[in-house]
Amino acid sequence: MRTILLILGGYLLGSIPSAYLAGRWLKGIDLRQYGSGTVSGSMVWEHVAHWAVIPVGIFDLLKAVVPTWLAIQLGLGQHAAAAVGLAATVGHNWPLYLGFTGGRGISPFLGALLVLFPWGFLWILAFLAVGWLIGDSAPLAIGALITLPVFANWLGTSAPITSTSIGMLLVTLAKRVQANGRPLPPPGPERRQVILRRLLLDRDIVPHKEWIRRRPEN
Repeated sequence: MRTILLILGGYLLGSIPSAYLAGRWLKGIDLRQYGSGTVSGSMVWEHVAHWAVIPVGIFDLLKAVVPTWLAIQLGLGQHAAAAVGLAATVGHNWPLYLGFTGGRGISPFLGALLVLFPWGFLWILAFLAVGWLIGDSAPLAIGALITLPVFANWLGTSAPITSTSIGMLLVTLAKRVQANGRPLPPPGPERRQVILRRLLLDRDIVPHKEWIRRRPEN
């Protein structure tokens, strides 16, 4: 019962849309109508304020750190703690309070890794740092998630860590294709190309800057 309650609590905590709130409070905008349409730190950086990424990022990390750490402290084991951390990530991606339109879940997943698998936290962070340097983190993020289970297995981590890494990869792929309900083109070659771009680049077109700088009037 405690595990179920923590999983539910993790989802509800993960559902708090800090990036959306930052957009509303600081700029009076709905981030879902800007750029990639994701409720994420990257959209806060691009359309709200650079400094606001710091509190938003910290809060999104803590959304998973707190329930995951609590599961460990209650002696529920790694399986339960990993499930709680993943639930917080799912809440971030499909938030109850925002009509299930959220972010991509990297920040809360990093929070769960910080508690359960610090080396995995650093692994993801290294990929994201490279992405930041080249100005496009989406392909690096999916690369990090694809290789994380291999890295975890190579280090000899426990089964819950490896399975959660695989779970996060599947959650991310599903969210990228679903894209907060953004419609796909009609069946055909263009549809397949858009799905592939969403999976690899997390966007419908190739030019990154053009995508993230979109505004409602565009």
